[in-house]
Amino acid sequence: MIFECYYFIMSVIGFALMGIDKKKAVRHAWRIPEKTLFLIALLGGCLGVWAGMYVFRHKTRHLSFVIGVPVILLIHAGIIWFHYNCGVMPL
Repeated sequence: MIFECYYFIMSVIGFALMGIDKKKAVRHAWRIPEKTLFLIALLGGCLGVWAGMYVFRHKTRHLSFVIGVPVILLIHAGIIWFHYNCGVMPL
């Protein structure tokens, strides 16, 4: 249960950060660094970052995001599959 809550919270944070960064981009204001967005994705927010990319139409022209975020999502899906099928956390 903690595992699912963690991924949910990180995804909400990732989604929110993509929306905030898009709003700041439109207003030409200070932006959230791409490193931060990728870090949130790596820490479990990849689903939220990926959803935010398409809901807010943000970073969809950046190849690093178009390829990188789905790859991170697949890695996390593998970790989750391993967790539920083997009963342990890898790493």
